[in-house]
Amino acid sequence: MIRQTWIDKGDAVAVVQQCVLAGVSRATVYAQKKTRLVDELDLLHSRLIDEEYTRRPFYGSRKMVVFLKNVGHTVNRKRVQRLMRQMGLAGMAPGPNTSRPHPEHKVYPYRLRGVPVVRPNQVWSTDITYIRLARGFAYLVAIIDWYSRRVLSWRISNSMEAVFCVDCLEEALRTHGKPEIFNSDQGSQFTSVAFTDVLKREGVVISMDGRGRAFDNIFVERLWRSVKHEDVYLKGYATMGELMVGLAEYFAFYNGERPHQSLGQKTPDDVYRTAIGGGAVIVDKFPRAVEGTPVPLRSTGISSTAEARSAATAKTKAKAKPGQRRPAASEVECAA
Repeated sequence: MIRQTWIDKGDAVAVVQQCVLAGVSRATVYAQKKTRLVDELDLLHSRLIDEEYTRRPFYGSRKMVVFLKNVGHTVNRKRVQRLMRQMGLAGMAPGPNTSRPHPEHKVYPYRLRGVPVVRPNQVWSTDITYIRLARGFAYLVAIIDWYSRRVLSWRISNSMEAVFCVDCLEEALRTHGKPEIFNSDQGSQFTSVAFTDVLKREGVVISMDGRGRAFDNIFVERLWRSVKHEDVYLKGYATMGELMVGLAEYFAFYNGERPHQSLGQKTPDDVYRTAIGGGAVIVDKFPRAVEGTPVPLRSTGISSTAEARSAATAKTKAKAKPGQRRPAASEVECAA
């Protein structure tokens, strides 16, 4: 890459001879202008994908390909997957995991399903989102309090390294104390030793979203929607400096002035300070059966795995027609 900069097309020495002397392929030199055009297309496609994903976060790469085609951009799925991976986006539905944790990092269980959040600093959560700029892009990380929806700290970076996430966490702890539970997704920034060691040092319980369960962290997802539609898309920031100033103004407005319907039209600052009017709970609509643990089934009132099997056996016997072979017990058990 450095040797390519040695080539000067305006020099008296022919480009072919310069390539021989520098040990650079002529195709690489002549393709530089084309590469810049591809980068500009990537920025355009990234902007369109980002805007559509904010409106429809359940869209995966297949639907994004269709969306781009409908707005006049024929793009293959591999490019869409690459752009979504760079932006840290994945459809909110069970499927292939596009944001894998580091293979050497420990992944912690999700500890908030069905847990009522009844006070400030009981649960904090974090996430990263992609923000397009006029000349490039940036990543934004934020930490919010679940009870009040207050943004406790935030940072921006031009890379997805763990260091800016750790800085954001340290600031929140230094300014607001510590939570009882801290929730994140399974991204490598949050599973990194540098990040989890800070939480362990403070004695905080670590919780991580289940794979394919993007709604486990729904409050941060709602924050991203508000940030982008109410600020980023309207102002079209060009540089990191402009973005920093603009987000500082927006988060001050979001915390201190913007009323929240879910908080009874109060602001996050008011709810966080008074500990009145907030709260949250993640209801598990699809509970996973654990051996020996009762699992309520709404329509039948059945409360255990054994009762479910008995009910399935009785139902199968009742449906059996005269002269028809009844299934074996093992078949019924598998069906249950």
